Amino acid sequence: MTTARWRKSSRSGNQGDCVEVADTLPGGVGVRDSKDPTGPVLIFPRAAWSAFTEGLRTNAW
Repeated sequence: MTTARWRKSSRSGNQGDCVEVADTLPGGVGVRDSKDPTGPVLIFPRAAWSAFTEGLRTNAW
């Protein structure tokens, strides 16, 4: 995970309870809790992450 570039959503609030995403990983997209940057990371295949975010954008969920 040392090559990951993490970013928070522009919609994240100031409370600190958000997730960070690293879409620079060679194997997929990493997601972690911003309050625990050294904690576990979920890695999703790019196609699955794209489908998830597209569903959020189009309110398909």
